[in-house]
Amino acid sequence: MAHTANPPVLGVRALNRATLERQFLLRRDPHTRPTAEAAVERLVGLQAQNVKPPYFALAARIADFDPRELSDAMAGRSVARLVTLRSTVHTHTADDCLTLRPLVQAARDRELRQFRGGLTGVDLTRLARVVRDLVEERPRTMKQLREALLVHWPEADPFALSVAARCTLPLVQVTPRGLWGASGQVELTTAEHWLGRPAEPAPPADGTVLRYLAAFGPASVKDMQTWSGLTRMREVFERLRPRLLVFRDERGTELFDLPDAPRPDPATPAPPRFLPEFDNLLLSHADRTRVVPAEHKGRTWTGNQAHRTFLADGFLAGTWDLDESAATATLTVRPFGPLTRALRAGLTEEAARTLTLMSAAPRHDIRFADA
Repeated sequence: MAHTANPPVLGVRALNRATLERQFLLRRDPHTRPTAEAAVERLVGLQAQNVKPPYFALAARIADFDPRELSDAMAGRSVARLVTLRSTVHTHTADDCLTLRPLVQAARDRELRQFRGGLTGVDLTRLARVVRDLVEERPRTMKQLREALLVHWPEADPFALSVAARCTLPLVQVTPRGLWGASGQVELTTAEHWLGRPAEPAPPADGTVLRYLAAFGPASVKDMQTWSGLTRMREVFERLRPRLLVFRDERGTELFDLPDAPRPDPATPAPPRFLPEFDNLLLSHADRTRVVPAEHKGRTWTGNQAHRTFLADGFLAGTWDLDESAATATLTVRPFGPLTRALRAGLTEEAARTLTLMSAAPRHDIRFADA
Protein backbone atom coordinates (compact mmCIF):
# COMPACT_ATOMS: atom_id res chain seq x y z
CA MET A 1 0.00 0.00 0.00
CA ALA A 2 2.70 2.48 1.04
CA HIS A 3 5.44 1.66 -1.45
CA THR A 4 5.05 4.25 -4.16
CA ALA A 5 7.91 5.16 -6.46
CA ASN A 6 6.79 8.78 -6.62
CA PRO A 7 4.63 9.59 -3.58
CA PRO A 8 1.97 12.28 -4.15
CA VAL A 9 2.92 15.76 -3.03
CA LEU A 10 0.73 17.55 -0.49
CA GLY A 11 0.93 21.32 -0.52
CA VAL A 12 0.75 23.52 2.56
CA ARG A 13 -2.99 24.16 2.19
CA ALA A 14 -3.70 20.45 1.80
CA LEU A 15 -1.80 19.73 5.00
CA ASN A 16 -3.51 22.63 6.72
CA ARG A 17 -7.02 21.48 5.88
CA ALA A 18 -6.26 17.85 6.76
CA THR A 19 -4.92 18.82 10.17
CA LEU A 20 -7.73 21.27 10.90
CA GLU A 21 -10.34 18.65 10.06
CA ARG A 22 -8.78 16.15 12.47
CA GLN A 23 -8.45 18.83 15.14
CA PHE A 24 -12.19 19.68 14.96
CA LEU A 25 -11.20 23.15 13.73
CA LEU A 26 -12.57 23.05 10.19
CA ARG A 27 -16.23 22.58 11.07
CA ARG A 28 -18.37 22.29 14.19
CA ASP A 29 -21.35 20.04 13.57
CA PRO A 30 -23.78 19.99 16.53
CA HIS A 31 -25.18 16.67 15.32
CA THR A 32 -21.83 14.86 15.48
CA ARG A 33 -20.14 16.81 18.27
CA PRO A 34 -17.88 14.74 20.50
CA THR A 35 -18.18 14.92 24.25
CA ALA A 36 -15.41 16.81 26.00
CA GLU A 37 -13.90 13.53 27.18
CA ALA A 38 -14.08 12.00 23.69
CA ALA A 39 -12.40 15.08 22.20
CA VAL A 40 -9.60 14.90 24.78
CA GLU A 41 -9.12 11.24 23.88
CA ARG A 42 -9.19 11.85 20.11
CA LEU A 43 -6.71 14.73 20.37
CA VAL A 44 -4.44 12.64 22.64
CA GLY A 45 -4.59 15.29 25.32
CA LEU A 46 -4.70 19.07 25.59
CA GLN A 47 -1.76 21.23 26.62
CA ALA A 48 -2.52 22.55 30.10
CA GLN A 49 0.31 24.47 31.75
CA ASN A 50 -2.39 26.91 32.82
CA VAL A 51 -5.91 26.04 33.95
CA LYS A 52 -7.99 27.72 31.26
CA PRO A 53 -6.33 26.70 27.94
CA PRO A 54 -7.96 23.24 27.73
CA TYR A 55 -11.38 24.87 28.12
CA PHE A 56 -10.72 27.44 25.41
CA ALA A 57 -9.22 24.71 23.20
CA LEU A 58 -12.47 22.76 23.37
CA ALA A 59 -14.60 25.89 22.98
CA ALA A 60 -12.90 26.48 19.63
CA ARG A 61 -13.55 22.89 18.56
CA ILE A 62 -16.93 21.76 19.92
CA ALA A 63 -20.37 23.11 19.07
CA ASP A 64 -22.30 24.49 22.05
CA PHE A 65 -19.42 23.77 24.40
CA ASP A 66 -20.09 24.23 28.10
CA PRO A 67 -16.95 24.48 30.27
CA ARG A 68 -18.72 22.51 32.98
CA GLU A 69 -18.61 19.45 30.70
CA LEU A 70 -14.83 19.21 30.96
CA SER A 71 -14.84 20.39 34.57
CA ASP A 72 -17.32 17.69 35.58
CA ALA A 73 -15.21 15.04 33.82
CA MET A 74 -12.19 16.25 35.78
CA ALA A 75 -14.13 16.29 39.05
CA GLY A 76 -15.33 12.77 38.25
CA ARG A 77 -11.72 11.68 37.56
CA SER A 78 -12.36 10.50 34.02
CA VAL A 79 -9.80 13.12 32.92
CA ALA A 80 -6.83 14.51 34.84
CA ARG A 81 -3.81 16.81 34.58
CA LEU A 82 -0.22 15.52 34.62
CA VAL A 83 3.17 15.91 32.94
CA THR A 84 3.41 13.82 29.77
CA LEU A 85 4.29 15.06 26.28
CA ARG A 86 7.27 17.39 25.90
CA SER A 87 7.71 17.57 29.70
CA THR A 88 4.59 19.73 29.96
CA VAL A 89 1.30 19.40 31.82
CA HIS A 90 -1.51 17.99 29.68
CA THR A 91 -5.15 17.19 30.32
CA HIS A 92 -5.65 13.51 29.45
CA THR A 93 -8.28 10.85 29.81
CA ALA A 94 -7.78 8.49 32.73
CA ASP A 95 -6.74 5.73 30.32
CA ASP A 96 -4.05 7.92 28.77
CA CYS A 97 -2.80 9.01 32.19
CA LEU A 98 -2.11 5.36 32.94
CA THR A 99 -0.71 4.29 29.56
CA LEU A 100 0.66 7.29 27.66
CA ARG A 101 2.79 8.44 30.57
CA PRO A 102 4.63 5.08 30.78
CA LEU A 103 5.18 5.25 27.02
CA VAL A 104 6.95 8.63 27.25
CA GLN A 105 8.87 7.69 30.41
CA ALA A 106 12.08 7.50 28.36
CA ALA A 107 11.77 11.24 27.72
CA ARG A 108 11.34 11.86 31.46
CA ASP A 109 14.44 9.76 32.15
CA ARG A 110 16.36 11.81 29.59
CA GLU A 111 15.18 15.03 31.22
CA LEU A 112 16.23 13.78 34.65
CA ARG A 113 19.77 13.08 33.48
CA GLN A 114 20.22 16.84 33.05
CA PHE A 115 19.86 17.25 36.82
CA ARG A 116 22.04 14.39 38.01
CA GLY A 117 24.64 16.86 39.29
CA GLY A 118 22.17 17.97 41.96
CA LEU A 119 21.22 14.41 42.86
CA THR A 120 24.58 13.00 43.94
CA GLY A 121 23.98 10.20 46.41
CA VAL A 122 20.24 10.06 45.68
CA ASP A 123 18.93 6.54 45.02
CA LEU A 124 16.13 7.18 42.51
CA THR A 125 14.38 3.91 43.29
CA ARG A 126 14.22 4.84 46.96
CA LEU A 127 13.20 8.39 46.06
CA ALA A 128 10.27 7.11 44.00
CA ARG A 129 9.19 4.95 46.93
CA VAL A 130 9.43 7.88 49.37
CA VAL A 131 7.52 10.20 47.03
CA ARG A 132 4.78 7.63 46.50
CA ASP A 133 4.33 7.15 50.25
CA LEU A 134 4.17 10.91 50.80
CA VAL A 135 1.68 11.84 48.08
CA GLU A 136 -0.54 8.81 48.59
CA GLU A 137 -0.77 9.58 52.30
CA ARG A 138 -2.22 12.94 51.23
CA PRO A 139 -1.77 15.22 48.22
CA ARG A 140 1.26 17.50 48.59
CA THR A 141 2.38 20.74 47.01
CA MET A 142 5.75 20.64 45.34
CA LYS A 143 7.13 22.85 48.13
CA GLN A 144 5.94 20.36 50.74
CA LEU A 145 7.37 17.51 48.72
CA ARG A 146 10.76 19.20 48.41
CA GLU A 147 10.92 19.89 52.14
CA ALA A 148 10.08 16.27 52.95
CA LEU A 149 12.66 14.95 50.48
CA LEU A 150 15.38 17.22 51.88
CA VAL A 151 14.99 15.42 55.19
CA HIS A 152 16.17 12.26 53.43
CA TRP A 153 18.76 13.93 51.14
CA PRO A 154 19.86 17.21 52.80
CA GLU A 155 22.85 17.61 50.47
CA ALA A 156 20.80 17.38 47.27
CA ASP A 157 19.67 20.34 45.20
CA PRO A 158 16.03 21.09 46.12
CA PHE A 159 14.95 21.84 42.57
CA ALA A 160 16.61 18.67 41.27
CA LEU A 161 14.68 16.70 43.88
CA SER A 162 11.40 18.15 42.63
CA VAL A 163 12.32 17.31 39.04
CA ALA A 164 13.18 13.78 40.12
CA ALA A 165 9.81 13.44 41.85
CA ARG A 166 7.78 14.33 38.75
CA CYS A 167 10.06 12.41 36.39
CA THR A 168 10.10 9.14 38.32
CA LEU A 169 6.37 9.00 39.08
CA PRO A 170 3.22 10.05 37.18
CA LEU A 171 1.96 12.80 39.51
CA VAL A 172 -1.55 14.09 38.92
CA GLN A 173 -2.70 17.57 39.92
CA VAL A 174 -5.70 16.90 42.14
CA THR A 175 -8.88 18.95 42.05
CA PRO A 176 -10.03 21.65 42.69
CA ARG A 177 -6.99 22.64 40.62
CA GLY A 178 -8.10 22.59 36.99
CA LEU A 179 -11.84 22.94 37.61
CA TRP A 180 -13.74 25.68 35.79
CA GLY A 181 -14.54 28.63 38.04
CA ALA A 182 -12.65 27.11 40.97
CA SER A 183 -9.25 27.88 42.35
CA GLY A 184 -6.65 25.78 44.05
CA GLN A 185 -2.91 25.43 44.32
CA VAL A 186 -1.09 22.57 42.66
CA GLU A 187 -1.30 19.53 44.92
CA LEU A 188 -0.04 16.18 43.68
CA THR A 189 -0.70 12.50 44.11
CA THR A 190 0.02 9.49 41.92
CA ALA A 191 -2.15 8.79 38.91
CA GLU A 192 -2.84 5.29 40.23
CA HIS A 193 -4.04 6.59 43.59
CA TRP A 194 -6.18 9.36 42.11
CA LEU A 195 -7.74 7.21 39.42
CA GLY A 196 -8.18 4.13 41.58
CA ARG A 197 -6.43 1.60 39.39
CA PRO A 198 -2.86 0.56 38.59
CA ALA A 199 -0.86 1.98 35.72
CA GLU A 200 -0.61 -0.18 32.63
CA PRO A 201 2.69 -1.40 31.21
CA ALA A 202 4.06 0.93 28.54
CA PRO A 203 2.22 -0.01 25.34
CA PRO A 204 4.00 -0.49 22.02
CA ALA A 205 4.52 2.87 20.34
CA ASP A 206 2.69 1.66 17.21
CA GLY A 207 -0.77 2.49 18.52
CA THR A 208 0.28 5.95 19.67
CA VAL A 209 1.80 6.70 16.26
CA LEU A 210 -1.53 5.80 14.65
CA ARG A 211 -3.39 8.01 17.12
CA TYR A 212 -0.97 10.86 16.44
CA LEU A 213 -1.57 10.58 12.70
CA ALA A 214 -5.33 10.51 13.28
CA ALA A 215 -5.11 13.78 15.22
CA PHE A 216 -2.22 15.61 13.51
CA GLY A 217 -1.42 13.87 10.23
CA PRO A 218 -0.26 13.60 7.55
CA ALA A 219 3.06 13.86 9.37
CA SER A 220 6.72 12.96 9.30
CA VAL A 221 8.76 10.94 11.75
CA LYS A 222 10.28 14.16 13.09
CA ASP A 223 6.82 15.65 13.52
CA MET A 224 5.77 12.78 15.75
CA GLN A 225 9.02 12.97 17.71
CA THR A 226 8.49 16.70 18.27
CA TRP A 227 4.96 16.07 19.55
CA SER A 228 5.86 13.20 21.86
CA GLY A 229 9.38 14.06 23.01
CA LEU A 230 10.43 10.52 22.04
CA THR A 231 13.41 9.66 19.85
CA ARG A 232 14.31 6.86 17.43
CA MET A 233 10.75 6.53 16.11
CA ARG A 234 11.84 5.76 12.54
CA GLU A 235 11.78 2.02 13.17
CA VAL A 236 8.17 2.23 14.40
CA PHE A 237 7.09 4.04 11.24
CA GLU A 238 8.95 1.50 9.13
CA ARG A 239 7.13 -1.29 10.91
CA LEU A 240 3.82 0.44 10.21
CA ARG A 241 4.69 1.44 6.64
CA PRO A 242 2.69 -1.38 4.97
CA ARG A 243 -0.43 -0.10 6.74
CA LEU A 244 0.06 3.57 5.87
CA LEU A 245 -0.13 5.90 2.90
CA VAL A 246 3.00 7.84 2.03
CA PHE A 247 3.13 11.39 0.69
CA ARG A 248 5.75 14.10 0.41
CA ASP A 249 5.50 17.77 1.23
CA GLU A 250 6.74 20.47 -1.12
CA ARG A 251 10.22 20.25 0.42
CA GLY A 252 10.43 16.52 -0.25
CA THR A 253 9.93 15.36 3.35
CA GLU A 254 8.26 11.97 3.61
CA LEU A 255 4.86 12.11 5.28
CA PHE A 256 2.80 9.20 6.58
CA ASP A 257 -0.96 8.95 6.99
CA LEU A 258 -3.82 6.61 7.76
CA PRO A 259 -5.55 5.37 4.61
CA ASP A 260 -9.04 6.35 5.80
CA ALA A 261 -8.12 9.69 7.41
CA PRO A 262 -9.78 12.82 6.02
CA ARG A 263 -7.82 14.92 3.56
CA PRO A 264 -10.22 17.69 2.49
CA ASP A 265 -9.96 19.73 -0.67
CA PRO A 266 -7.37 22.48 -0.04
CA ALA A 267 -10.01 25.00 -1.17
CA THR A 268 -12.35 24.04 1.70
CA PRO A 269 -13.25 27.21 3.64
CA ALA A 270 -11.69 27.48 7.09
CA PRO A 271 -13.60 29.87 9.39
CA PRO A 272 -11.80 31.95 12.03
CA ARG A 273 -10.95 30.20 15.27
CA PHE A 274 -9.68 31.60 18.58
CA LEU A 275 -7.11 29.32 20.24
CA PRO A 276 -5.62 29.43 23.73
CA GLU A 277 -1.98 29.87 24.52
CA PHE A 278 0.01 26.64 24.11
CA ASP A 279 -2.57 25.05 21.80
CA ASN A 280 -1.22 21.73 20.52
CA LEU A 281 -2.10 22.69 16.95
CA LEU A 282 0.88 25.07 17.00
CA LEU A 283 3.31 22.81 18.86
CA SER A 284 2.94 19.30 17.48
CA HIS A 285 5.00 19.32 14.28
CA ALA A 286 8.69 19.82 13.58
CA ASP A 287 7.63 21.76 10.48
CA ARG A 288 4.86 24.11 11.57
CA THR A 289 4.36 25.86 8.25
CA ARG A 290 1.08 23.98 7.73
CA VAL A 291 -0.36 26.42 10.30
CA VAL A 292 2.29 29.07 10.94
CA PRO A 293 3.33 31.12 7.87
CA ALA A 294 7.07 31.72 7.72
CA GLU A 295 6.60 35.47 8.17
CA HIS A 296 4.80 34.89 11.49
CA LYS A 297 7.27 32.43 13.00
CA GLY A 298 8.04 33.35 16.60
CA ARG A 299 5.17 35.83 16.93
CA THR A 300 3.17 33.68 19.34
CA TRP A 301 5.67 34.40 22.12
CA THR A 302 7.11 37.46 23.84
CA GLY A 303 9.97 36.41 26.10
CA ASN A 304 8.55 33.60 28.24
CA GLN A 305 4.96 34.68 27.65
CA ALA A 306 2.85 32.70 25.17
CA HIS A 307 -0.01 34.52 23.48
CA ARG A 308 -3.50 33.39 22.63
CA THR A 309 -3.75 33.15 18.87
CA PHE A 310 -6.37 33.15 16.15
CA LEU A 311 -6.59 31.46 12.78
CA ALA A 312 -7.80 33.14 9.59
CA ASP A 313 -8.27 30.94 6.53
CA GLY A 314 -6.77 28.17 8.64
CA PHE A 315 -3.44 29.89 9.34
CA LEU A 316 -2.01 31.85 12.25
CA ALA A 317 -3.02 35.47 11.66
CA GLY A 318 -2.80 37.26 15.00
CA THR A 319 -3.20 37.16 18.75
CA TRP A 320 -6.00 38.05 21.12
CA ASP A 321 -6.46 39.12 24.74
CA LEU A 322 -9.33 38.67 27.15
CA ASP A 323 -9.78 41.09 30.03
CA GLU A 324 -12.56 40.24 32.45
CA SER A 325 -14.13 42.14 35.29
CA ALA A 326 -17.34 41.51 37.17
CA ALA A 327 -19.24 43.70 34.71
CA THR A 328 -17.47 43.43 31.34
CA ALA A 329 -15.44 40.94 29.34
CA THR A 330 -13.37 42.59 26.61
CA LEU A 331 -11.86 40.50 23.83
CA THR A 332 -9.22 42.40 21.86
CA VAL A 333 -8.18 41.06 18.44
CA ARG A 334 -4.60 41.89 17.41
CA PRO A 335 -4.10 40.95 13.75
CA PHE A 336 -0.67 40.65 12.18
CA GLY A 337 -1.87 42.40 9.03
CA PRO A 338 -4.80 44.27 7.49
CA LEU A 339 -8.20 42.59 7.65
CA THR A 340 -10.75 42.45 4.86
CA ARG A 341 -14.29 43.46 5.74
CA ALA A 342 -15.44 39.84 5.45
CA LEU A 343 -12.66 38.53 7.70
CA ARG A 344 -13.33 41.23 10.29
CA ALA A 345 -16.98 40.23 10.31
CA GLY A 346 -16.07 36.57 10.70
CA LEU A 347 -13.69 37.33 13.56
CA THR A 348 -16.34 39.45 15.27
CA GLU A 349 -18.84 36.61 15.04
CA GLU A 350 -16.38 34.06 16.40
CA ALA A 351 -15.27 36.43 19.18
CA ALA A 352 -18.90 36.95 20.20
CA ARG A 353 -19.41 33.18 20.31
CA THR A 354 -16.28 32.73 22.42
CA LEU A 355 -17.42 35.35 24.92
CA THR A 356 -20.91 33.89 25.11
CA LEU A 357 -19.57 30.43 25.89
CA MET A 358 -16.67 31.34 28.12
CA SER A 359 -17.51 34.50 30.06
CA ALA A 360 -20.13 35.04 32.73
CA ALA A 361 -19.77 38.83 32.59
CA PRO A 362 -23.10 40.49 31.72
CA ARG A 363 -21.51 42.78 29.14
CA HIS A 364 -19.24 41.75 26.28
CA ASP A 365 -17.02 44.05 24.25
CA ILE A 366 -15.02 43.20 21.12
CA ARG A 367 -12.20 45.46 20.00
CA PHE A 368 -9.67 45.42 17.15
CA ALA A 369 -6.14 46.72 17.67
CA ASP A 370 -4.24 48.22 14.76
CA ALA A 371 -2.19 45.75 12.71
